[in-house]
Amino acid sequence: MNTAREPSGPNTGEPRYAAIKRHIRRQIETGNWPVHFQVPSENQLAQEFNVSRMTARRALSELTDEGVLKRSQGLGTFVAEPVPAGSLLEVRNIADEISARGHSYSSRVLLLQGGEATPEVAHALNVPEGAPIFHSIIVHCDNGLPIQWEERFTNPALAPDYLQQDFSATTPNAYLSRVAPLVEADTTVEAIAADAAISAALAIEVNSPCLQIWRRTKSSAGTVSFARLVHPGNRYRLGAQLRF
Repeated sequence: MNTAREPSGPNTGEPRYAAIKRHIRRQIETGNWPVHFQVPSENQLAQEFNVSRMTARRALSELTDEGVLKRSQGLGTFVAEPVPAGSLLEVRNIADEISARGHSYSSRVLLLQGGEATPEVAHALNVPEGAPIFHSIIVHCDNGLPIQWEERFTNPALAPDYLQQDFSATTPNAYLSRVAPLVEADTTVEAIAADAAISAALAIEVNSPCLQIWRRTKSSAGTVSFARLVHPGNRYRLGAQLRF
């Protein structure tokens, strides 16, 4: 395997730890270092790049936090499997998440229609039972692979043109963020087994483990939508970083 590093120096303006991260990413992206490959140790990187061990440790730590690498106590640091990650503390457009990874986003609209609020939906949207609502089901894909099944109930009073949107070209999140900017979100996460409809949409087996997110979003004018987001357990993960 060719593991020759790219040159970098003081004239590039690039921090030394960033140069190490770029080198490691390049080895992974070019296939020189496949999944589960053991990367050089802190000492080896420090010697190769002529930096302190602390600088090498920072590069490995940041790549581990970003999900690029995985550390095994007593064994070393290895190339991690590329599992898409979302944030538990942010409400991000999934198309932006996918694009940020350098991947291609696509979607399939399974349902887009009006309806009446069931007791559960009426309570979530703070509207009367039987009130008009908009109902959509969309499958979001990363490089053609389904990673999210989204069922959303939307308040027509706050997003009146919802049914007229082309959700093969944009996402409900992007549209709603534009017409009813988010000021608050309630989120609940749980593990479930995929039923027949979800397994078919996500191309997984029935009863496969999934990550389910219930999310209610609010604007300054009231509750905008109530969504159920389901991810295959082996294709997605959630993370959060708290600073004190």
